Amino acid sequence: MLVDINPKNPQPRKIEQVAEILRNGGVIAYPTDTIYGIGCDINNKKAIQRIYQIKQRPKNQPFSFICSDLKNISQYAKVSNYAYKTMRRLLPGPYTFILEGSNEVPKMMLTKRKTAGIRVPDHPICISLIQALGNPIISTSAATPDGELLREPWLIEAQYGKLLDVVIDGGPVPGEPSSVISLIDDEPEVLRAALGDVSLFS
Repeated sequence: MLVDINPKNPQPRKIEQVAEILRNGGVIAYPTDTIYGIGCDINNKKAIQRIYQIKQRPKNQPFSFICSDLKNISQYAKVSNYAYKTMRRLLPGPYTFILEGSNEVPKMMLTKRKTAGIRVPDHPICISLIQALGNPIISTSAATPDGELLREPWLIEAQYGKLLDVVIDGGPVPGEPSSVISLIDDEPEVLRAALGDVSLFS
């Protein structure tokens, strides 16, 4: 099901409609400030398992997830003063930060080192959805089996068909992934340089 949502001023009725689908264990595709993502409620194990199947991803590779703001991140990760100051400069924006997860994060979402990848995208649709749902949502790329990123909602619908409950059409996205930066032990390490400027860490 394709749902048109205004990317600048998301209609509250439509956001609530999608949030309700997430509450009921739905899996959706949604636009971010980088790519179209596939996601579900972070607290719904069955929905997370569905995403592992859709993406054909091994269980020992956790997905990252999206929070609505820095306060939301501090619920789900251990945030030092250094990490807080760093993220405050760059978020919302096209970055995924690797942090030590808190007890609020389901175990299946943590690496063996108990770390998690967390984003706050600069995109009103994502932020509105998380606020309406009340929980973070999973973030993994909508892509073809060979890894080509799908930039158009109709292509995502064609690729995934009935495997997704909703595909949000929020217009075009840059189509390039976020930069990934580890802030573990307050030692920044750029794990992937992509859309977000990483010169601060060089």
